[in-house]
Amino acid sequence: MNYVPQLQNYLEAEQKILSQLDLNAVSQLMNLMEEARQNHKRIFICGNGGSAATASHFVCDFCKGVSLNQDVKYDFECLSDNTPLMTAIANDISYDDIFVIPLKAKLKEGDLVIGISGSGNSENVVRAIRYAREHGAKTAALVGYGGGKLLKEAEHAVHVAIDNMQIVEDVHMILDHMMMYVLANPDRPC
Repeated sequence: MNYVPQLQNYLEAEQKILSQLDLNAVSQLMNLMEEARQNHKRIFICGNGGSAATASHFVCDFCKGVSLNQDVKYDFECLSDNTPLMTAIANDISYDDIFVIPLKAKLKEGDLVIGISGSGNSENVVRAIRYAREHGAKTAALVGYGGGKLLKEAEHAVHVAIDNMQIVEDVHMILDHMMMYVLANPDRPC
């Protein structure tokens, strides 16, 4: 079987959506993250499935990759990384509250909470963003498809407007690497 035509279609769709990316929205998110870092605020990030992996990757790239040579480091936590806590909350209370409950213990006014959801409708991420906004934190989202509830809940968003979960997740990971590269190397071209 020759998969080349399907592979080419996938790449063309991804290239098209990348060319339509709102770089002003990306820059705005970078400014929010830098403001949090410089003001010694925490950044919390969360997602489910592939978005949880992306959230975890953000923490690695920003706490090590960007922060390594900076005097003021990122204080970045992935709420999806604590499996024992998540499963205890999901089992005893509700899966929809796995991110809100840790935020109730840790969130302070002026912190930043970033939610990642391909569909924009992951209820646990929506609840985390809503709680954060209602308690004086700044909120941002990375979403796909039509943006879902999360696009409306978050104060700032980067929207990958395509109905293809794999491409949405690809672009969310590209956003991490793109922002990390620029912030770690502000004077170096690609």
